[in-house]
Amino acid sequence: VLLVQSGGGLMRAGESLTLACVTSSRFNDADSVAWYRQGTGSQRDLVARITGGSRFEYSDAVKGRFTISIDDNKRTVYLEMNGLKVEDTDTYYCNLNRWSGGSYWGQGTQVTVSS
Repeated sequence: VLLVQSGGGLMRAGESLTLACVTSSRFNDADSVAWYRQGTGSQRDLVARITGGSRFEYSDAVKGRFTISIDDNKRTVYLEMNGLKVEDTDTYYCNLNRWSGGSYWGQGTQVTVSS
């Protein structure tokens, strides 16, 4: 399974940005899809996740500002980021966890937020 990310770039604080992640095969409701982020020398932290098609999780740092969603074809995962902050600067990764086994990652995309 391949995950190809798009979006990212240099933003100013307060602006909005949407990341996209296209998968090579459809995921189903039993799978979980998520976005993580990682700073240099840091661990990869969960940003947002959809599990079971309807259970949404967000980190406290992004709750109320970021929204994870999937398209009707269940091939693309989005991360809509509003009210960007300098501390949102990181490399963002999408992740697909198959209920049948297997965890797959996108290539990562850099988001840099300036004040």
